Amino acid sequence: MRVRRYSCAMLAMLYALAGALHLIIPAPFVAIVPDWVPAPASVVMLTGLAEIAGAAGIGQSWAPRLRIAAGCGLSAYALCVWPANVQHMLLDLAKPEHGLGLAYHLPRLAFQPVLIWWPLWAANVTAWPFRQQT
Repeated sequence: MRVRRYSCAMLAMLYALAGALHLIIPAPFVAIVPDWVPAPASVVMLTGLAEIAGAAGIGQSWAPRLRIAAGCGLSAYALCVWPANVQHMLLDLAKPEHGLGLAYHLPRLAFQPVLIWWPLWAANVTAWPFRQQT
């Protein structure tokens, strides 16, 4: 299905860019890592590498099992970074000027389930909510 291939390409570009940003300018990402996460700088570096690996896996078309594994990995990644996004919102809203505000943070948090589902759908792990093709 062409839409899935385009989705894989788009996810590959987005995650490659995000991963590169984690490696090139880690400070903003380190700043939002929750306190209970050990070694925040190392975690940010590893998440950047994971995003790049996921981008490479979901972006290729010659190994369907690798694409499926990458889709599952990117989905799990999006689930695991959700606490950092909540932490970012709490830190931002605690600032006197309220940082980026609820108009930024609430849609970002609400979109997180889509970021969990999208790689699974694009990699053909699930057909939900669309009808399975026969």
